Amino acid sequence: MPPAVPAMRSPLLELAVELRREDPRPLAVQLADALRHAAVVGQLRGGDRLPSTRSLAKHLGVSRTVTAAAYEQLHAEGWIAGRRGSGTYVTTAPPGSRPVPRHVAVDAQRSPAEPLVTLTPGEPWVAGIDRAAWRRAWRAAADRGPDSRPVRAGLPEYRDVVVEHLLRHRGLVVHGLTPESVLATGGTTAAVAELAAAVFPPGAAVAVEEPGYQRAVETFRQAGVRVVPAPVDHAGLVVEAVPRGVRAVYCSPAHQYPLGGRLPAGRRSALVDRAREENWLIIEDDYDGELRYDVAPLPVLAALAPDVVVHLGTTSKILSPTLGAGWMLAPGHVVDAVLRHRERTGTGPAMAGQRVLVEFVRHGDLGRHLRRLRRELSQRRQLVVQQLAAAGISAFGDRAGAHVVVPLADAETEQRVVSRARAEGLVLDGLQRHHCGPQQWFGIALGYASCDRDDLERALPVLARLCTDT
Repeated sequence: MPPAVPAMRSPLLELAVELRREDPRPLAVQLADALRHAAVVGQLRGGDRLPSTRSLAKHLGVSRTVTAAAYEQLHAEGWIAGRRGSGTYVTTAPPGSRPVPRHVAVDAQRSPAEPLVTLTPGEPWVAGIDRAAWRRAWRAAADRGPDSRPVRAGLPEYRDVVVEHLLRHRGLVVHGLTPESVLATGGTTAAVAELAAAVFPPGAAVAVEEPGYQRAVETFRQAGVRVVPAPVDHAGLVVEAVPRGVRAVYCSPAHQYPLGGRLPAGRRSALVDRAREENWLIIEDDYDGELRYDVAPLPVLAALAPDVVVHLGTTSKILSPTLGAGWMLAPGHVVDAVLRHRERTGTGPAMAGQRVLVEFVRHGDLGRHLRRLRRELSQRRQLVVQQLAAAGISAFGDRAGAHVVVPLADAETEQRVVSRARAEGLVLDGLQRHHCGPQQWFGIALGYASCDRDDLERALPVLARLCTDT
């Protein structure tokens, strides 16, 4: 009689998976994190069979509810998949899921660096998105089925949602505002690229805030548009300093990027007056205008002067860049020019993200998320400002958005702080990279949205020490 063939043992049962009951994270979350990490580093490979939830629960000494919840999360993320009648297997890692190595090189004088904590602006609080609502929106969007042809202006239902969003969350009341005044875009930078190609002839001059959003600067330049810097101060764009002879001014009046100022009413009126007198367009980048938590969101420039303002918005800061969705509200001749450009080039915004946002709004999930987001960012900003102030460090920027600026003495100090921070596991953003000309402002643009709250609390004393030691 041939010997019995031993049952195949899952590689997972050979791993040292430690679940700690004193850890504030639920056991299912700990288990999912451990299995995800094992797949990333190669301890589990594509094709490896996993034990049943019952077997794994017995092996780990936990309830089956824990293992089932962990498997469900990993299945939703695409790390594992079931095969009918065969079991559950590790897939290859989902595209884009493998993280950049988070450890930095260390010198001989210190222990290995902790994982990097990123404190740069421009990244959203994705951890706060209700995952059940997120999944529901994607499922509902998929129920619509594939499209046979593009919709150059954007889906009608998406444009309806944007109009409602601008009214509810940005206070935009414009006589005659209709969905036809709105175009879907792929986000702010994509919209700038379309404006540069469709509206401005090569060699035309566009003024951009200095310091300001350098992706917009580079996008204009790539299209052959000449960029001229327009100085800013703590209150935003200095209107009288905008050079003459430009075709447009690109600015962020609700929350200047990166300095964080709010353009006051007098400057807004002066900017509109100059635009009308000198035949400018004002390109209003409202990248995070929904994220005010001291007062109601400021009125947008498009409400004051819809005849000369191109208003740009995005879902990247309030939800996630996963959607790749934004909007453009513009005068009729600009809308027509952009649509002609899209027809000529066969381009246009992807519709998947538009459908997801429509569904996210349909159930009230966007409004709920924005309320949670404002509360969370308000608390984080208070934490940042108070901890820095306790160390004698001031920070400036409006009570809005997701970053403040920590001023430093000069470029050398800024570079030294950024470099030393990286050696201690912090990724910081100096103001140098936000200039397109000679550097005029020195300091750190400190983002506090994307990292874990505990990481932020641990990082702030390190940052304070680095800033005061220089």
